[in-house]
Amino acid sequence: MQYNEITQSFKKWLSINLTVATALLSVNQYALAHGQAAEMVPLYQNMSDFGANVQKDEFANIYTISKGSLVVRAKPNSDSVLVNGKPLKVSVPLVIKDGKPIVSKEFAKEVFQSGLDQTFKVEAVPHPLNGLTSQEISTTFEVISKSNYAYKNMRFSEIKLKEPDKEKVWNFFLKNTPYKEDRIAIFTLLKGKQVIEGEVDLKSQQVTQWNVLDNTHGMVLYDDMVAVQEIVTKDINYKKALAKRGVKDISKVVTTPLTVGFFGGKDGLDHELNVLKVVSYLDTGDGNYWAHPIENLVAVVDLDNKKIVKLEEGAIIPVPMAPNSILPKNDKKQFKSLQIVEPEGKNFSITGQTIHWGPWCFHVGLDSRVGLQLSTVTYKDKGIKRKVMYEGNLGGMVVPYGDPDMGWYFKSYLDSGEYGMGTLTSSIEKGVDAPDNAVLLDAVIADYMGQPRVIPNAIAIFERYAGPEFKHQEMNQPNISVERRELVIRWISTVGNYDYIFDWVLNNNGIIGINAGATGIEAVKGVKSKTMHDATAKEDTRYGTLIDHNIVGTTHQHIYNFRLDMDVDGENNSFMELDPIVTKNVSGGPRSSAMEVKERIVDTEQEAAQKFDPSTIRLLSNTNKENKMGNPISYQIIPFAGGTHPIAKGANFSKDEWLFKRLSFMDKQIWVTKYDINEKFPEGKYSNRSMTDTGLGQFVANNDNINNKDLVVWMTTGTTHVARAEEWPIMPTEWVYTMLKPWNFFDSTPTLKLTDDKDHH
Repeated sequence: MQYNEITQSFKKWLSINLTVATALLSVNQYALAHGQAAEMVPLYQNMSDFGANVQKDEFANIYTISKGSLVVRAKPNSDSVLVNGKPLKVSVPLVIKDGKPIVSKEFAKEVFQSGLDQTFKVEAVPHPLNGLTSQEISTTFEVISKSNYAYKNMRFSEIKLKEPDKEKVWNFFLKNTPYKEDRIAIFTLLKGKQVIEGEVDLKSQQVTQWNVLDNTHGMVLYDDMVAVQEIVTKDINYKKALAKRGVKDISKVVTTPLTVGFFGGKDGLDHELNVLKVVSYLDTGDGNYWAHPIENLVAVVDLDNKKIVKLEEGAIIPVPMAPNSILPKNDKKQFKSLQIVEPEGKNFSITGQTIHWGPWCFHVGLDSRVGLQLSTVTYKDKGIKRKVMYEGNLGGMVVPYGDPDMGWYFKSYLDSGEYGMGTLTSSIEKGVDAPDNAVLLDAVIADYMGQPRVIPNAIAIFERYAGPEFKHQEMNQPNISVERRELVIRWISTVGNYDYIFDWVLNNNGIIGINAGATGIEAVKGVKSKTMHDATAKEDTRYGTLIDHNIVGTTHQHIYNFRLDMDVDGENNSFMELDPIVTKNVSGGPRSSAMEVKERIVDTEQEAAQKFDPSTIRLLSNTNKENKMGNPISYQIIPFAGGTHPIAKGANFSKDEWLFKRLSFMDKQIWVTKYDINEKFPEGKYSNRSMTDTGLGQFVANNDNINNKDLVVWMTTGTTHVARAEEWPIMPTEWVYTMLKPWNFFDSTPTLKLTDDKDHH
């Protein structure tokens, strides 16, 4: 063999072996700690399979992986990653191959099961207010089904935990006193014109209470909504009425089951009738049937007999047919990416259903009627948990419309009391309904068949920057400023066309904000007018605004009432008013007048029921306790509204309206009542077709003394919604704001020494 042939053979051998060596090096590069070859997978796909999100910081060449409350930061070729700010050694580093990041199949398990995320902690002893579990709901149903009380086709409007004794719950929460009471499930069954209330002892598995209420109307249930669609669209007379309006395809008709209220018989409907009124819309295929109302056609449906008992018709108005899709106009992302990253993990932790954030500690739950509930709310001050609120939630709400026409006059929806807003909870989507750093919690409630139903992502909890907490720049001195952080607990309920967003906003300075946002699609009326220059426009817009061709947004209100069982540094509180007044100057000098503050304590429930006057400071005070200056410890009550209509005005109706005979809560913004465990809802427990006010009007009828008693504050707020074009075809969220603010609750600025109470509770 000649030299050049030997040389060529050697080169070939060397090339082959270099290739093998490179391959071996490649295998070794991806070797697991125990010596086996690692199976490498694409990072983005692998993390997506685990429900995690991946973002790359091009400048720092770092990949951020986030899932729930866990944040992982990984740099290529590094055998250590940061999990919520803490280093973790991985068996195989993230590497780049063909320009793309890959990781070992073990990577996800290593980081997600590292135990370095301390957001969720195991609850050693369950909080007494923890809602019924899926198993407990199933047990309740089984116990009822096997009891002598059982009957076929039982329909439930609720199955939930019977509220435990308040004092025992506080003792458990604050003093670690064992809570030894058996858990009781309460339930409500609807049976024709009857409502059945009962209890099941979950330990003995026995029905321990069964009370039948005659001539009582319960909530509208899911099967009612399904039944109405079938009843109406199969009725021959309804089909004829639709045909007169040019609607031939009955399958395109969408019905909405609406509560009818009560008008003392003036509407021709006897009180004992179990009825709904049905108005309809046409599904034209644009994804927004609400934009195509079938006007002046109302079917009265008897739910017991499953038939239309009355058909109300008015003048024929053509169905507005113009497409009105609510989908974004293009598929492009509206904004460039906004990254909210908490690389060191959350500042809050969750133990069972109890949340710890800075000085705050509280319990969260979801009620099938009123939705999100915060309870046992405390603020840790100088190492001591101080009571602020035992229980807070939406008490109830009403959406009354101002149009007296046949298809509108009865519309005064009591959304929580008639439909159950917790049942209608809308799952929250990260990045749109809540920011990317939100932690989402599932909730369990019972459905109308008495079976457990898990609502995924029912509650969002997230922290946000909220501006400077305080700032001062003294001349020639260092700047002093501290950022403000807020913790938001968010819940959303979709009731027909409207979506309601409720935020409870906690601030480290002791403030609690309760904000309600309305979005979704306005309920609109079909009219003949296309523009305000048409001859029919003046009459068509008498009760609303022309917001599109042939479409009027009817004037209405959104009125919310929040039930707040406040315990300001203890149960015994008083309702106090402070009025800044102008007085004559009696102290000398050139001034003719001065400002003084007039103070008084309100003694009775009826005197406490008041319209909101922003010039008066209302306090819930603990006159038994003082701060270091000797002032009574208090919280201020502020039922401010906001948005387009900044004053919580009250109901926009004459005093002889039947609605005022049924509801009192909407027309006064502050109510204070003596605590009663049975007084839960401002509109009364059974508000559907109610004849009298069984809510706040009844609660204050005995005019209890409220001086130095265990008190409940009922705060009413809301807006009169005058429609505008910018809200059509879908309404940007319109917020109203309320607030609870510490007033001499602390000895000094509470956030100045916040680090004293940094430890979790």
